[in-house]
Amino acid sequence: MEQIVSSVARNLHDYIATLGDRELQDLVADLSVQEILEIWPELSDKEIATLFVLLSTDRKAELITELAPPERQQLITSLPLDNAREIFETIAPDDLVDIIQEADPKVRDSVWNSLSAEARSQIQFLLRFDEDDAAGIMTTRYTAIRSNRTVGQALAFIREKAHNVETIYYVYVVDNVKRLQGVVSLRDLLFADDFRPVGEIMTERVVSVRDSTDQEEVAKLLEAHDLIALPVVDDYGRMLGIVTFDDAIDVIREEQTEDVYRMGAMDGAVDRYVDSNVFRLVRKRIPWLVILLVAGTLTTNVLSGFQPLIVAAGFLVWFVPVITQTGGNSGTQSSTLMIRGIATGDIHARDVWLVLGKELVVGLIMGVTLAAVIMLRSVLLPPGVAPIEAIAIGVALVFVVLFSSVVGAMAPLGIHALGLDPTLMAAPLMSTLIDVVGLTIYFTAARFILGL
Repeated sequence: MEQIVSSVARNLHDYIATLGDRELQDLVADLSVQEILEIWPELSDKEIATLFVLLSTDRKAELITELAPPERQQLITSLPLDNAREIFETIAPDDLVDIIQEADPKVRDSVWNSLSAEARSQIQFLLRFDEDDAAGIMTTRYTAIRSNRTVGQALAFIREKAHNVETIYYVYVVDNVKRLQGVVSLRDLLFADDFRPVGEIMTERVVSVRDSTDQEEVAKLLEAHDLIALPVVDDYGRMLGIVTFDDAIDVIREEQTEDVYRMGAMDGAVDRYVDSNVFRLVRKRIPWLVILLVAGTLTTNVLSGFQPLIVAAGFLVWFVPVITQTGGNSGTQSSTLMIRGIATGDIHARDVWLVLGKELVVGLIMGVTLAAVIMLRSVLLPPGVAPIEAIAIGVALVFVVLFSSVVGAMAPLGIHALGLDPTLMAAPLMSTLIDVVGLTIYFTAARFILGL
């Protein structure tokens, strides 16, 4: 069956041109939204209009939500007003807020004008919150009841509201002013007596977050507690909405993308490469390149400062690339381990002494090992140096690797402790810093050992 569906998806372009609406509708009914998205870029505007009409309202809403912003905006502008209202009011309010925030003014007005007064009220409520906070990614479509309701009444309420909520697996218990009192799972309700009050079977200790909690922290809590959804409350404990696991996955993907960009010395704004024009890509990449270029020129000052030593021991220049590369690599390894550990919550600021101790030992072992390798290589292979010169290079490398490992680990921890993003001390910036300090260590150690 999956092979048949896959074949239909691959040949959808041809089917749209050759089949009638009824036959085409039967074929499209078996396709998932993801399979439609795969073929979407290959369709013409006319074919898109033909296909879109054949979809159910729910699938239209899901498709609009999943489309990339440029494709989504093009589709929205082509929708008739009545059709648009039905589709947009099917989309979850939190997803609709994202669509509005990402759209250009013309599309934003089109979406807004197609909404009912009730839907506008929901959107206005969500737009009050920062998009990176818990309230900015929550949905207001959840199930809540009073504690004095019976299990039977709760189940009847769920049946009535199930089509209009994000998840039915958790039912939240609130008081008269919507303060969160507890939570009961659908499983517990199904196994309980119909006449038993919900307050007797609910769990009172509910894991919840404040509306201002950062979205990354929300995602971590959902993962740590294996929850499907997490309630969001205000300063008074009143329930505002819920954040579901699918929203958490989007947050994790977004945060990881930002981290990867920053680790590559790029602006952390998240957008698809294929949707970015040349100027946006340049704007994303050039600022850090300029900073790193200016910082990298400090190595010129180091070389200039040690010019007499270089003249007296010219062989040292041959190994400058080896020293800078090895120092940069060891520092990058340490910083990557720390950044990942901080992101997953495995490493905290209180672990600073543990990290320092480990990196000192690890750096020393790696430094001695690499020093032995470089000494043997420099003596036995071209261009070949004297044993004392090889020792100078090896000893210098020990200190460079030791320094790089410690700084690579401690810098992200220090930046994180200050409340900043530790990815700022990732590969490019770390390598530039280590190049400057590493060369200073290299030439200083060599001068001391060689007596120059």
